Amino acid sequence: MILLRRLPLFALPFLAACAAQPGVESAANAPRTVTVGIAAINDFHGNLEPPRQSVLTPDGKGGLRQIPAGGAAYLASALDAVRGQYANRLTVAAGDLIGGTPITSALFVDEPAIGALSRAGLDFAAVGNHEFDVGIEELRRKQTGGCSKYTKREPCQVEKFDGARFGYLAANVFLPDGKTLFPATALRQFGKGRDRVTVGLIGMTLEDTGALIPPDVAAKVRFADEADTANALVDGLKRQGADAVVLLIHEGGRTTGNPDPNGCEGLNSAIRPILDRLDPRIDVVVSGHTHWSYVCDYAKYNAAKPFLLTSAGVWGGLVTDITLDIDPRAGRVVAKKAKNVIVQSEAYVSPQKPIPVDPALPAFAPRADVKAYVDRYVEAARAFSQRKVGWLAAPLAKSDGETQNTGGPLGKLIADAQLAATRAAGAQISFMNPFGVRRSLTPAADGSVTFGDIYAVQPFNNDLYTLTYTGAELKAILEQGFDASGPEQILTPSAGFVFEYDRARPLGDRIVAMSLDGKLIDPASSYRVTVSSFLANGGDTFTGFAKGRDKTRGAVDIDALEAWLAARPPRAGPTDAREIDRNPALNTVRSTTPPGVRYR
Repeated sequence: MILLRRLPLFALPFLAACAAQPGVESAANAPRTVTVGIAAINDFHGNLEPPRQSVLTPDGKGGLRQIPAGGAAYLASALDAVRGQYANRLTVAAGDLIGGTPITSALFVDEPAIGALSRAGLDFAAVGNHEFDVGIEELRRKQTGGCSKYTKREPCQVEKFDGARFGYLAANVFLPDGKTLFPATALRQFGKGRDRVTVGLIGMTLEDTGALIPPDVAAKVRFADEADTANALVDGLKRQGADAVVLLIHEGGRTTGNPDPNGCEGLNSAIRPILDRLDPRIDVVVSGHTHWSYVCDYAKYNAAKPFLLTSAGVWGGLVTDITLDIDPRAGRVVAKKAKNVIVQSEAYVSPQKPIPVDPALPAFAPRADVKAYVDRYVEAARAFSQRKVGWLAAPLAKSDGETQNTGGPLGKLIADAQLAATRAAGAQISFMNPFGVRRSLTPAADGSVTFGDIYAVQPFNNDLYTLTYTGAELKAILEQGFDASGPEQILTPSAGFVFEYDRARPLGDRIVAMSLDGKLIDPASSYRVTVSSFLANGGDTFTGFAKGRDKTRGAVDIDALEAWLAARPPRAGPTDAREIDRNPALNTVRSTTPPGVRYR
């Protein structure tokens, strides 16, 4: 494992949010402590270049500010800044560093994502569900290096791949022989003599990973319960001298109210029942998966579980700055706090408006060595990425904020493309899940869009499947978008299919009308429906799709979108009403997310 270097300190945005362990001794009687700083990230998803997305943060006036953030070179500088405050420092991640990545990383089998984070000084990372997207053998290659080919893409196209300089941890990922895929734990020591302290790390993914990855990959490994696995490892870490225990877990939560990177209002989702079962000797839980940012003193939710819980959102837009004060004689953490630091990078123009750099917050400069490394891959991908593939009449925004659970015009465009691509299989309807739309789609001044543009919108390379369902089954599937098994997500249908819903009605009976080409859907009749392979396997809690019959495999989703946009005159964003809210007064995004949610 590489040694951490003392790095230059940049100015930091100090956002007031921290969680301190109850019962800390007074300053007069405080023990001699050793401070360890931890810089944490999650869900980087190979965003080498600034993702042209914002971090939302309170503006102090009851509203929100949009802060342009992200990009590997800017992230490296932010990590330097956080680490530069501490003599003893560690850099960790909570999974999904790769997979679902923009074309600049995906074209090269995510080698540059691994390379950029290695250069940025990452020490340890938990595996996430997307680490498994292209198989066990390829994931091992990501760790150890080499140019063996395990995917459709050629490895080592730009340079020999040396593998990650950081260590993957996979405590709950078991092979048929009973061994873990990667080590379950790691230890890092700081200081000398009586002032030596040891931080123990446990890394894992969510137990439900098998439902989120290709079935042939899932068949090769077993994903164990998160809390049971972590609890079984704490004693061993303590016996090895761990004064602090940090859990890196690719599972997470959501909060309610306005977005606040350092807030913890109404914490919910699948992380909560895990936390309630964890050994209280775990000091910090670094989480991910839900693409949500928060800093939580979990003792406010469960006094018996005084964890410091953190998440740095998504795409390298934030770094969590965690401070642990450890008493080496008592062998325990006596104080802990954290704050999320916005990786403010460069201005951009969104489909709605320009997003400038906010002068009220410090901006980071791109770190030169990481920028040069990223630029090399950007240039290598240029011909492939910048190939014009079609035309768009006007920008189409990814739905966000209170409309994030709807597909909007961009989701409708994708659904229409999928239907057109699978008509030969008898498709009559297509659905797009809004959470699968990753970016806005903005054409150039001449109306053209590139392959890189559309790949950023749909980076999963999902196959399209056309299946048969009865009208009653279609209603049950649409109801799952409103049920208690996940965040509300209103499926986006293709043109011609219209459904109406009413949140005032009981769960399971909120779909009040469905029609196709003006004719009411017959509960007993059969319909041919196209969805991505992810939905066809029950992803995003739409388990009803997995019950489809007469499955026909079609084009890859990105190919369908490219073919649809190739038409002239340029495609316009659909504006027809396909999902009709009969009770708009209740139109609020339900962020409460019980266990079992399958995020992308």
